Amino acid sequence: MTRDWASLEIDRKARAHAPVQPVAKQAADERLTHFEEIYSVYDAEIARIEAARCIQCPDPAPCQLACPLGNDIPTALRLIEEGQFLEAANVFRQTSPIPEICSRVCPQERLCEGSCTHGGGVCNTPIQIGKLEKFVIELQYAVEGIPLGQVAPDTGRRVAVIGAGPAGMAAAEALRREGHAVTVYDANPHPGGLLIYGIPAFKLSKDRVVRKIEQLSALGITFVPNTRVGRDISLQALCEQFDAVFAGVGANVDAPAKWEGVELDGVYQAGEFLIRANVPDALKPEALVEDGKPPVGRRVFVFGGGDTAMDCVRSSLRLQREQEYPLDVTCAYRRTEGEMPGCRVERANAREEGAKFAWLTAPVRFVGDDAGRLTGIELIQMTLGEPDASGRRRPVPLEGSEHIVEADTAILALGYWPDPLLGKTTEGLETHDWGLISADPLTGRTSLPNVWAAGDGVTGPDLVSTAVRGALRAARDIHRTLSEL
Repeated sequence: MTRDWASLEIDRKARAHAPVQPVAKQAADERLTHFEEIYSVYDAEIARIEAARCIQCPDPAPCQLACPLGNDIPTALRLIEEGQFLEAANVFRQTSPIPEICSRVCPQERLCEGSCTHGGGVCNTPIQIGKLEKFVIELQYAVEGIPLGQVAPDTGRRVAVIGAGPAGMAAAEALRREGHAVTVYDANPHPGGLLIYGIPAFKLSKDRVVRKIEQLSALGITFVPNTRVGRDISLQALCEQFDAVFAGVGANVDAPAKWEGVELDGVYQAGEFLIRANVPDALKPEALVEDGKPPVGRRVFVFGGGDTAMDCVRSSLRLQREQEYPLDVTCAYRRTEGEMPGCRVERANAREEGAKFAWLTAPVRFVGDDAGRLTGIELIQMTLGEPDASGRRRPVPLEGSEHIVEADTAILALGYWPDPLLGKTTEGLETHDWGLISADPLTGRTSLPNVWAAGDGVTGPDLVSTAVRGALRAARDIHRTLSEL
């Protein structure tokens, strides 16, 4: 949307000096008693004041350039300032199919807010773009209910989507709005992918994901749960039954751990731990329902430096409070905080809730008793050497620094790998690097003529918004191809 600059009269200097309007956040003691979202939603007047801080940078605005989806943020903020909240919500919806989710889980500090000119200005505090987006989208749901929008007349073409995570949801909606019949296959009992089974509810309420799925179902999209393509049905079979196939399988396999003792009771991979800790039984895979929430004990160590590690830390603190243990959760990371890749805001929330951090610390082995239960962890101190391929200084073990600490629970948040099943079971589908699907970054086309792919299953673990961007590009190419048949 092109903005009418001739009619725009603002005092940029005054706006640059306007104080930030923060969103209320529950106190740490209160939020440790539950697993629900911790931030409030702006009220209308405060939202208008915060939006009015925007100095309306000329096109192209830095915040819009930094958004993977290209959201027209200045126009949305101008509409919020004017009290046109529903119109602002629709501006976000023009480019983002899941603004109710992106507003909560995108690392705005590294994207739109990190590029906001206010961040380096007088106030040194960017516009609270994510919180404003959340406000208008929640208001839209409250006023209008589930916004269905327009769906083109049926084309007679059928598309199969593999995976009901962010990429699959985005591709399914875009293709359905073009009039194609869409069926989504997912290995889990409920659609949502990592939005349900990876991200804790204190960051993203499960209700908001369920509500999005209800919207997609109302558009006419069919979901087939508990069906893993490559095991329960082959990709070849889908290619025979449908005019096109989109693979949004994600990267949800826990990175393997090779330390001695990882098989001990009390040592968890992050994926299983987060599902057991955060997902309601009604949405869990059947195999995990009977296991219940993990008993964490008195001393918990989480190994890793990304957002998944913080999710495990903050979940553990809530479980300790729930199970009436003193709070004793430590995140051990082999580099320093300066090299930590995860969200700074999430680390701050974890500290407020009582988390401890052990920098330059790595595990050597996990120690157990005769019953096979974890009792301790041998740790080693690290020092930083020369930069590695990632550009960060390489951690180097400090000889003679080994020591054993007592531990009841260890959680390995070491990152995720792609699921190699599709590549292994599909002749002609090119993959690389442990199962990532080879696909054109602009069109999503794979080595098979009627198969497209995008999301973490193509790029490796990345942001929700980048997965959606890739899925929308692939959906446009699928629609273009089907229109030419």
